[in-house]
Amino acid sequence: MNLNKTPSGIHPIGYDRPLFKEDIYPYKNKSKLSEPTLCEQCGAVYHEGRWQWIEAPENAHKETCSACHRINDNYPAGFVTLEGAFFEAHREEIKRLIQNHAEHERAEHPYKRIMNIENQDAAMLITTTDTHLAHGIGEAIHHAYQGELKVDRAPGENLVRVRWSR
Repeated sequence: MNLNKTPSGIHPIGYDRPLFKEDIYPYKNKSKLSEPTLCEQCGAVYHEGRWQWIEAPENAHKETCSACHRINDNYPAGFVTLEGAFFEAHREEIKRLIQNHAEHERAEHPYKRIMNIENQDAAMLITTTDTHLAHGIGEAIHHAYQGELKVDRAPGENLVRVRWSR
C-alpha cells in the first residue's frame, strides 16, 4: 500500500487559506484548558486533561471543544469514501455498522464524531472530526466485509482519506 500517492477517485481538498506550520493542528488547544471547562454546544467537560461525558459543575469555565469547532467550521479531519457493487447491495447494513462504531468511539472520546454522511449515486462520503475515527471506520468495514481498503495520510497535515470498496 503506497501512502504517498492519492488513490484514484480521491481528490485533494482545497482550503481558502494557505497552510502554515502553525495551522497543521489548527484545532489543538494552544495552552492547557482550565479545569473543569464545559463545551456549551455539546455538553462535554474537560476534566483531568481530556474531554469527557460527565456532569459539569456550576463553576465550570466555558469554551467550545475542538470537535464542535471543526463541525462549526466544516473542517473535517477524516474523509471516508465507500463504493462498489457490494456496498450498494449492503448500504444500510454498512451504514448501521459505521454508526455503531462511531457511537462506541464517541462514548469514550467526545472529540471523535461523524460530521456528515453524504449519499452519492453509487458511493457514500463520511466526514469526521478525528483522523483516528475515519481510519477506525475503514478498519471496521474491512474487518466485517473484507474488500479493498486504502488509507492516505497527507504528509505534514492532520488529515486522513480512507477509501473502501468491494
